Amino acid sequence: MQSIVVVGAGEAGARAALALRENGFSGRVTLVGAEAHPPYERPPLSKAALLDDAEPEPRTILRAAEFGEAGVVHLARATATGIDRAGHRLQLADGRALAYDRLLLATGATARPLALPGAAETGVLTLRGFPDALALRAALQPGRRIIVIGGGFIGLELAAAAVVRGATVTLVELAPRLLARAVPAPLAALIAARHEAAGVRILTGTGIAELRRDGAERLVVLATGETLAADTVIAGIGALPETALAASAGLALDNGIAVDATLASGDPDIFAAGDCCSFPHPLYGGRRIRLEAWRNAQDQGNTAARNLLGAAEPHAAVPWFWSDQYELTLQIAGLPDEGVETVTRDLGTARLDFHRAADGRLVAVSALGPNAAIAKEVRLAEMLIARRAAPDAASLAAPAVRLKTLLA
Repeated sequence: MQSIVVVGAGEAGARAALALRENGFSGRVTLVGAEAHPPYERPPLSKAALLDDAEPEPRTILRAAEFGEAGVVHLARATATGIDRAGHRLQLADGRALAYDRLLLATGATARPLALPGAAETGVLTLRGFPDALALRAALQPGRRIIVIGGGFIGLELAAAAVVRGATVTLVELAPRLLARAVPAPLAALIAARHEAAGVRILTGTGIAELRRDGAERLVVLATGETLAADTVIAGIGALPETALAASAGLALDNGIAVDATLASGDPDIFAAGDCCSFPHPLYGGRRIRLEAWRNAQDQGNTAARNLLGAAEPHAAVPWFWSDQYELTLQIAGLPDEGVETVTRDLGTARLDFHRAADGRLVAVSALGPNAAIAKEVRLAEMLIARRAAPDAASLAAPAVRLKTLLA
């Protein structure tokens, strides 16, 4: 094998490119990225990039010189437009064609657009890349009126950042509660209460009829007939996997690029990793899932690199996600919706909810509190999940029982 090309210079793509070298590949490694910057971390975009006093800079994964030292060719401002599967060539928008023996698609996801009347004319902001963070930072100023549409992770993190920066915030969510798809109701209620204590007006179960612009003012017309006025409207309503390149090449799609447990597509020489792909997870009976998470991008980048080199290793890492809002950290390991029973451990300043399947197996943990109070506990619970352990409910509920002892 002489050449491996990675499309997408985000977390998964950059990690895979480096992991190819770490796993002994001596051929040509090319990392193709559409952005001008070297690969950078995405989580700070909704946190430090908005809140730090200093002007933000992308938090690079590796600088250009370090890619050179690793023997990785990074093509910035390069857009892949087509794949010649028979000829094993990747076509770029500037006319270049890159030969590959194996190809990794790590094309990520894009912010889901707001499909409402007037959205385009209103100048709704979203967050996906560093330029978006700069635009949001400029908009989140003291005294400004901000409307956030969407009560998921990104919407809530942006609402928290806006409040901390002195803005007045109203958050509108169509679902009956916040974080309805990702977080158990009791923890979501605690998060909602913290936002309300900070001054955020939360409107759940509320649809939007249209958006309008009146000079510099933005108007959000609710389905109830109420009209909200704002200086800036932000949409945080999720992300869509970037699948256009895969679709044009005839690869199967299923809530993203459909890959098998080894992250291989239907073409044995094309793999996918990160936000753009869905895969069957062995811990959950082969349930096909797609994860938009920093650690998953890293983990799958590593797995994909080994499998590009022939390892045929199933990707079995426990899903893990975190979100920082105010002084609180939310961490989730596993898939809470796989549980039929919840066992709560009260730590005083923090709360752990353990989710058990019908057979008693621990399938997820959800935690909320200061990071120092929950990080170690979630990591231990994650290890229990990976081992398919079935701790008894009493042990999980009792703060005096150290989770480490349940691993023995």
